[in-house]
Amino acid sequence: MTDTAPEAFDVVDLIRTKRDGGELSTPEIDWLVSRYATGFVGDEQMAALAMAIFLNGMAPREIADLTLAMIASGERMSFEGLGKPTVDKHSTGGVGDKITLPLMPLVASFGVAVPQLSGRGLGHTGGTLDKLESIPGWRAELTNAELREQLRTVGGVVCAAGAELAPADKKLYALRDVTGTVECIPLIASSIMSKKIAEGTDSLVLDVKFGDGSFMGDIDRSRALAETMVRLGEDAGVRTSALLTNMNVPLGFTIGNANEVRESVEVLAGGGPADVVELTVELAREMLRLAGQPDADVEGALASGRAMDTWRAAIRAQGGDPDAPLPVAPETHTVTAERDGVLVEQRALPFGVAAWRLGAGRARKQDPVIHSAGIDLHAKPGDAVRAGQPLFTLHAEDAARFARALDALDGAYEIADAGTEPRTGGPLIAGTVNP
Repeated sequence: MTDTAPEAFDVVDLIRTKRDGGELSTPEIDWLVSRYATGFVGDEQMAALAMAIFLNGMAPREIADLTLAMIASGERMSFEGLGKPTVDKHSTGGVGDKITLPLMPLVASFGVAVPQLSGRGLGHTGGTLDKLESIPGWRAELTNAELREQLRTVGGVVCAAGAELAPADKKLYALRDVTGTVECIPLIASSIMSKKIAEGTDSLVLDVKFGDGSFMGDIDRSRALAETMVRLGEDAGVRTSALLTNMNVPLGFTIGNANEVRESVEVLAGGGPADVVELTVELAREMLRLAGQPDADVEGALASGRAMDTWRAAIRAQGGDPDAPLPVAPETHTVTAERDGVLVEQRALPFGVAAWRLGAGRARKQDPVIHSAGIDLHAKPGDAVRAGQPLFTLHAEDAARFARALDALDGAYEIADAGTEPRTGGPLIAGTVNP
């Protein structure tokens, strides 16, 4: 008979502490996360704790401890020896947010290594990996050796994060989605930053969304989230800053997967929608500033085709064909303007939900996405329109999907008399958060 050493803490005591508004100590948080990662602490117990944190919050020290404990649950990568600085970008997600696609090659074209470990979409927010998998042959899964070699030769990579990167966070992330605890600053900040710090990048720029199509909604809560994440990064030795960006209106003219890839290539070719170009350029400037190149000619790299060359090399390095035709949906449905006037409203969230219902997103992690499904917008807020003019086109593999997508868009857009100011919730970039 062997004796089993007693556990240092009782998880029910820790749940009660947070339930009653108390603080967990550093040893308590370390024990909790490590035991959750091994399965000793059950999902039902962690769900109760997550709800207690959602309702009562965490002190800054607790958030830092939770972040470090989740990093310690897995491997920590290092890009030492590459011979060039590394910088990454993370967006909190939105509708039509394809910025990673043109941004990675743009920044990498300046000799900076850009390791973009990205994710898949869930619900109304699109996933970068889903978009890129529209490209025939492209693969998201790379070994650490392949990732490092691509950073050395091409300069940038977009790929899936390895299973051993903050595995405790992966378990908690999945739990939050089904327990109504997603919109919680301590849990969002520790989730994002545990993965980004474990990734081993030198610098990090955060694109923190606010508005209708974002998780946070209110700009003040988005700023609080940005400040929390910047502090976590800086305390861990990662140079970190954040942009607060508007997600009241979809980004660009495309929502989906294959159509967002097409629009991203337009940006790399020196064109593309003004809002996508603006955000790509500003994030690139900030990333290059943190990487030691504050005077980089970002627009010049787009105009010259240098960023496009890096894009094509990165796609080929991951088995993709940058010249292959992208999927096109067999069924379309176009909605037209009912009157003359000005498009004054185009709410991001309903358009994201509609694209999801068309098949562009997934309800569960295991669901497939339909790469050709999505929405093409033909007008943006502030544009004058005439009766009968196309406003947007829905794309699907099955015309039966159009009815539910159109239900989601009921009241999501409005045409008013000429001279009416559009309701966009302010400028695209509302501010920057620095240490």
